[in-house]
Amino acid sequence: MSTTSPLAVTVLGATGSIGTSTLDVIARHPARYRVHALSANRARRRLLAQCRTHRPRLAVLEREEDAAWLREQLTEAGLDTEVRAGAEALIEIGEASEVDVVMAAIVGAAGLLPTLAAVRAGKRVLLANKEALVMSGGLFMEAVTCSGATLLPIDSEHNAIYQCLPTEHRGGLAQHGVTQLLLTASGGPFRGWKAARLAEVTPEQACAHPNWSMGRKISVDSATLMNKGLELIEACWLFDARPDQIQVVVHPQSVIHSMAAYNDGSVIAQLGNPDMRTPIAHGLAWPDRIESGVQALDLFEVARLDFEPPDETAFPCLRLAREAIAAGGTAPAVLNAANEMAVEAFLEGRLGFAGIGELVARVRDACPVESANDLGGILEADERARREARMRLECR
Repeated sequence: MSTTSPLAVTVLGATGSIGTSTLDVIARHPARYRVHALSANRARRRLLAQCRTHRPRLAVLEREEDAAWLREQLTEAGLDTEVRAGAEALIEIGEASEVDVVMAAIVGAAGLLPTLAAVRAGKRVLLANKEALVMSGGLFMEAVTCSGATLLPIDSEHNAIYQCLPTEHRGGLAQHGVTQLLLTASGGPFRGWKAARLAEVTPEQACAHPNWSMGRKISVDSATLMNKGLELIEACWLFDARPDQIQVVVHPQSVIHSMAAYNDGSVIAQLGNPDMRTPIAHGLAWPDRIESGVQALDLFEVARLDFEPPDETAFPCLRLAREAIAAGGTAPAVLNAANEMAVEAFLEGRLGFAGIGELVARVRDACPVESANDLGGILEADERARREARMRLECR
């Protein structure tokens, strides 16, 4: 790649953990990358600091009042970053002709439309927003094929599998000699806990992940194992795999990020310290390799690697996700919407930890599975599930 023409990067969800890690990697390689646009939900002060450091051409916030504040602050600082607000602006900065790479790091269903727009525009899309594939897997992958976009997974597990598979793995795993994908899970902060003990879990406990530094929503998903369920659904779409070809393996050290098993008995694993800058650097530079700022793995310090099966009795969300991908259609979108509502209620103290899986199951049972052949139907199923979840939360 020529060092005279840096790649223009848009970071959707710049103020979250993935976004800040992405900007850290970019800053290490100023000759290779320049920041074109940054977006945030309402974290206007953090976005202001990022604009001062990275000097993007555009910045986007959800609300106009926050955008007006940021616009004033940037003008006072003598910076010419253009500030916009709203969902349409998000889509525009992802599909803009000047943009080469889009980091899709908005958490939840809110990331679907701008990520899909970037795909349809044929960008290199670094996918950290698993919900986009969970909600609209078939449509999303069809758009990748039709547009010629380059889709690179950034979740550490999917990025690890990507590195363990042949360069061309479409058309089914079996024809490439792959018999199974082994999706590793840390087990979260409550590994080994039983249902009675889990009933007393607080949001602070659920957000204290033992290995990874993540946002509150994904930390709760990790604690319930819903995050692994969503990753299982995502892996089915990314790697053209059936659910029965994916095994979840609890690996508390979070050193092996995932594995691929082959028909000759080989199991290929990708290892590294638990730091998201490694998969981010892989996605930014692919097929090259660049320095990420992550310390080299010291196997003598790790000393041991443990593995165990997940407990789907105490943590039913993983089973619910597997059932959703098996049901197909809008079932995964309903699962995701119900989970987002349940996690929000838990973090606000309106729902107990054990109630997350219970609410997801009840919403799932109340919402019929319909075809997911068009985006409108998927978004309608998402909204229907949210209404159902809201009603049930209000009746508690």
